Amino acid sequence: MRSGDPCAVVSGRHTLGVVTDTPAAYAVSDLLDILDLREVGTVHTGWAVASPSESPTAAVMADIATATATATAAVADLAVEVGAGSRVARVFAGPSQKQRYQRTFGGQLLAQAIIAAGRTVAADPAGAGRPLHSTHTTFLVSGADTDEVHYVVEPLSDGRSFSTRRVSALQHGTLLAIVTASFQEASPGLDHAEPMPAAPSAESLPNVAEALAGVPEPYAVVCILDGPIELRHVEGHLYAGARPDHVARQGVWLRSRRPMPDDPIIHAAFLAYASDYSILESVLRRHGTAWSDPRLRQASLDHAMWFHRPGRADEWVLHAGHSPSASGGRGLGLGRMYAADGTLLASIAQEGMLRLKG
Repeated sequence: MRSGDPCAVVSGRHTLGVVTDTPAAYAVSDLLDILDLREVGTVHTGWAVASPSESPTAAVMADIATATATATAAVADLAVEVGAGSRVARVFAGPSQKQRYQRTFGGQLLAQAIIAAGRTVAADPAGAGRPLHSTHTTFLVSGADTDEVHYVVEPLSDGRSFSTRRVSALQHGTLLAIVTASFQEASPGLDHAEPMPAAPSAESLPNVAEALAGVPEPYAVVCILDGPIELRHVEGHLYAGARPDHVARQGVWLRSRRPMPDDPIIHAAFLAYASDYSILESVLRRHGTAWSDPRLRQASLDHAMWFHRPGRADEWVLHAGHSPSASGGRGLGLGRMYAADGTLLASIAQEGMLRLKG
């Protein structure tokens, strides 16, 4: 499981109880820095197929020579079927962001995995490129936010139109997350989209300092003012307390705090990173709780994202979210990301552990 708390521990820009709206361009630079992965080598991946074990009694009763020959043939056939040792994976490494709870943030792992996978996908022969179109992620265990993470990128397929990569995020030999990323050659086709829900413009909503006026809780200061993503909640934020309406939906405008490079994979990684900020908040709204509730225990379990059309993370994007279900200590959040002009950019689904203790 991975911490869903994106709040970085940053010193020198805030004082307990004092909220300012000073631009945090350096935070964006920090995120861009962690996305600038370095390639560290290659490894061979696949499966090592072992011979089936036999009990002493069975060995005595069977024809040893025939059994051995049969087992050898079966192992060889299985090795062919599963492609044992048939893939060469490229390995990338990147630093972790310091977090409030000293655990790696799931959005960071997903964003870095997207960059690593994208580095291994070549443009199609026509030169149109193969943009990222989906990611499917399972978060397994928490990692340390003080150490770097390695990303092993396996080339699962390179077809005429699609390329698929499996990315394993590892730290000190422990598997933190698995991301399957798919890329598709840019091409025309059927086109429709769910329209953007009605929402006030981002510019008409309170800025960060106004929304948190009078809030002394350092969580809000660190998370919102010092984070690389600017957020403006349509229905009001959940950082200092619950909202009274108890509805399982919300809208959040978001964008990077400063202009970013034009590379589409960078923008896709930023949007994936930002999606993990608020995707589960519809669950909290429905049950009248907030991030500041001391009983709350939460972690990301899995995450899926589909990139429908190109968009920029340094321009306002509306993340319209809702939760269809919560049960068994888990909550499901669904979301759609729209550009300010109403273009549907991406769809997201994420389930998280959400428990109220004591």
